[in-house]
This record gives sequence, structure tokens and C-alpha cells, in this order.
Amino acid sequence: MSQVLEFEGKNIDQAVEKACDEVKIPKGKLKYDVLSYGSSGIFGLVGSKKARIRVILQQSSETEATKKDQKTMEPQERLEMETPPENTDPGSDHQEDLALNELVAWGEEALNRIVNSITPDTQIDVASHSEEILYNVRGGNSALLIGKRGQTLEAIQYLVEKIVHRKTEKRIRVRVDVEGYQETRRINLERLAEKVAEKVKKTGKPVALGDMNASDRRIVHLTFKNDQEICTQSKGGGALKKLFIIPRKKQPPKT
Repeated sequence: MSQVLEFEGKNIDQAVEKACDEVKIPKGKLKYDVLSYGSSGIFGLVGSKKARIRVILQQSSETEATKKDQKTMEPQERLEMETPPENTDPGSDHQEDLALNELVAWGEEALNRIVNSITPDTQIDVASHSEEILYNVRGGNSALLIGKRGQTLEAIQYLVEKIVHRKTEKRIRVRVDVEGYQETRRINLERLAEKVAEKVKKTGKPVALGDMNASDRRIVHLTFKNDQEICTQSKGGGALKKLFIIPRKKQPPKT
């Protein structure tokens, strides 16, 4: 008498592992047919399909073989087989480091595929810690990767961030730069914003910096996050919004 079971996973190996856990058969002895190898889709975001396998169990022969193996075991061997393995967790900090390394590698692979589809001969430098991953792309046609006013680079960063976040529940900030473009732009934006802020403080009137993308707006917002005289506000819809630097209302003195 036989029993037919099907198992799914992100890939064949994962489907096989699920089958082994379910039917209690070692991986080397499991017999299965591949129904689908699965597909990761577009960068793992769209059109992904799971891998599927079919396992046919010959219940009588498998059961007898298992019993025979157990009978020939020494008592100590049976005890070891039935005893769950000890927890070999080297520590939560080490596990977090491993998880971060895997996330960094996952994001780097995705970024590499994206930039190489735009321009060849690129290299990626990586810097990371527990709350942020920074990828800096060097070589290739940097103008194509950056795009007009950094819009292509912003789209690339959005994609890579989404791909990384699919692998973790922790909110890790992912930044993508090209030849230091983002860092240079950050410094220039901060200087411009501080210059405009001085004007706002003198006149007491708000000043608009113009239409800005989310990344640029965030830089300006953070510049005045703790300023007691200046605040910032975005207005408008869509990806580009007008950002204003506004004087804070003075509180009347306490009596």
C-alpha cells in the first residue's frame, strides 16, 4: 500500500526538508519526484512560484525497515536517536550578526543584478551595522545609475530596500549610493537649508526650497529636527513635494 504526498518550498531543498520532517525519513533515503522547480520572479518581488515535489511512501516496507534498523541498534544508539539535539546556539548577538550578514549579501546580490542590467563593469562597496546597510556603487556609467535629479538612484534604493525587508521583520534602513553622489548631495542640501533658515529667522517668513523627492526632504527634516526656531513642512502630492522652512511660533512668556 502506498501513500502520495506533495510538499512545497521556496526551492527544492526546502521542500525536501519539509518532506523529511513530515514523513520522518532521512534526506538521503527520501525518494521524490520534482513537480516544479519554482521561480524567484523579478528580484523576488513579482511572479515568484514555489517549488513542489511528490513523495510516494511504501508504508509497509518503510515501516519494517525502520523497525529492523532500531532492533539492531544498541540501547545507547536508540537513546541518542530519540533524544533531541542540545541547543548549540552560540548566543543571540552572534545570531543577529549572521542574520545581518545574510541580509547584506541578499541585498548586494539584488543590487548587482539591477545595476548590471543598466551598465556593466560596476563594483559594490558595503558598510553595515545593526540598523543600516549602505551600498556604494563604483564604476560603470554613474550618470545612468543616478538619473535626473537622482530619480533613478532613488528607484534603485527603493527596490533594494523592499527586497531586503522581505527577508526580515526588523526595520533596517537600506541606502544605495553611486560614487558618493548621495553624500555630496546631503552636504550641499544641508548647506543650502541652513542658509535659507538664516533668512527665515531674520524675516520671520517661510521660504520654499522647491520640489524635492523623499530622500532629499528627509535630509532637510533631519537638519532642523532639534532646532528651536525653525521647523519644516512638506506640501503637495506625488513623489515630488514642495518643502517649506518655517519659523516656529514664539510661545508667550509665562506669568
